[in-house]
Amino acid sequence: MTEKAASEAPTCGPEETSSELAKAPTTEPSAEAAALESAGEERAPTPQAPAPTAPAAPAATKPAPASEDVPSAPLRLALEDVSDSSVTVSWEPPESLGRLGLQGYVLELCREGGSEWVPVNARPLMVTQLTMRNLALGDKFFLRVAAVSSAGAGPPAVLEQPVHIQKIIEAPKIRVPRHLRQTYIRQVGEPVNLQIPFQGSPKPQASWTHNGHALDSQRVNVRTGDQDSILFIRSARRSDSGCYELTVRLEGLEAKAAIDILVIEKPGPPSSIRLLDVWGCNAALEWTLPQDTGNTELLGYTVQKADKKTGQWFTVLERYHPTTCTISDLIVGNAYSFRVFSENQCGLSASAATTKELARIQKADIVAKPKGFVERDFSEAPSFTQPLADHTSTPGYSTQLFCSVRASPKPKIIWMKNKMNIQGDPKYRALSEQGICTLEIRKPSPFDSGVYTCKAVNVLGEASVDCRLEVKGKGAADLGIRGHQTQNQAPRMPQNPVHMVMADGFPPCAGASVPVSIVVMGEALCHREADGMCHREGVSTYDIRRKMSVGGDSGS
Repeated sequence: MTEKAASEAPTCGPEETSSELAKAPTTEPSAEAAALESAGEERAPTPQAPAPTAPAAPAATKPAPASEDVPSAPLRLALEDVSDSSVTVSWEPPESLGRLGLQGYVLELCREGGSEWVPVNARPLMVTQLTMRNLALGDKFFLRVAAVSSAGAGPPAVLEQPVHIQKIIEAPKIRVPRHLRQTYIRQVGEPVNLQIPFQGSPKPQASWTHNGHALDSQRVNVRTGDQDSILFIRSARRSDSGCYELTVRLEGLEAKAAIDILVIEKPGPPSSIRLLDVWGCNAALEWTLPQDTGNTELLGYTVQKADKKTGQWFTVLERYHPTTCTISDLIVGNAYSFRVFSENQCGLSASAATTKELARIQKADIVAKPKGFVERDFSEAPSFTQPLADHTSTPGYSTQLFCSVRASPKPKIIWMKNKMNIQGDPKYRALSEQGICTLEIRKPSPFDSGVYTCKAVNVLGEASVDCRLEVKGKGAADLGIRGHQTQNQAPRMPQNPVHMVMADGFPPCAGASVPVSIVVMGEALCHREADGMCHREGVSTYDIRRKMSVGGDSGS
């Protein structure tokens, strides 16, 4: 740089120079210099690594002869930052400041292919870092900086590589959602919808592969936007399982993300099953692995049993991993069938492997072998444990006589009244149950009074008990029956109770002849046979015949 160039720089500040020179055509060096402004801050120097091949720098103005009055060249000129509209450079002070001291630094640029150096700052600035702003995309230029003293500018430090103003490239980056960082599992027939966001500027190019191969466009749809890429499969198949890789490329940079997809379905049943053994209340089973596991690992097997009588299935084991098992606590006398299901993440298999044979739980053979056992003889002659008791009854109300007998074999029960067998008489009803003997007398009358006997007879003997039954009734005079009177004898009725019995049953029909027997207990009646009476010691029977009319007193 020459002293003449420094003196020709405008006296205004860098910001003013930028605003004035920006109006000039971009082909003019002054227009490029006007688009620059200083940063005004001093930063730590950062050395720049030299490029292997660099374009030829523009011819520099021949520096003034070295003298002790001008400073030496600045050190470590480096490019700090480049954006799509600005450039920041920095350097370090020179080793020698000269005898007259340092007044500042002047930054100059030269367009690539040109030879004229244009100052960025019109007057020297005491800073070691400058930022040039409002640069146009596509500009490419060289930079240099020189230290200035009152004696003039020292030799410059030139940036070896040209600065290229271009759009900033943001390296591509893929952000995989958390739920896709592990294997993504779907069932057969379900849709697959993957939305993967990414970053990059300008817009990067995205592509998908399946297990390293291109996607089948007839089954897989891909839509890529500015910030994400979507992969969609309407109905998943097991062949869609595998590794899907998304690649995002931008200006030689790329980012990749792999997503594992597993499409599964229900497994098949075990290949075969057989009944190994049956003992006691136990049954042993064995089966083989299924041919199809549903494209995933098995979670185990479910074992069920069914009774042949009911046919209902009950689960015995769930998620059981071995292929052999023993089923216990089976019911004696039943026959069982068994079946086994396979299970994975989709659930149980659609069908099961079922045993062809039935497991019959047999009853244990028990044979009794008595030694020296003598069978007891329970034969016993009849004996009454509860005798008959004397009883008093009221006429017209049924009464019962009770007693209990013990005998083996079962005895024959005979009931008697006054030593006369009364079985078959409809007036009496005899019952015998569990040794309890009952005689029911239906609507007794005073005539039913007497001694009743219960007799039990079997092959070993016999026994009997008796009791007296008294039926308290009214006298004969109250019965309305009068005896025949003689010519010189007044009518007389016996004082003892009179029993009246219909000879032919009752009630009689109207207008019929009614034979009536009157029995007087304890006293003889004396009448003539001409009067129509039969005489017997202690018992008299009157044969009374009369015509009965409808509405008459048939009870007289």
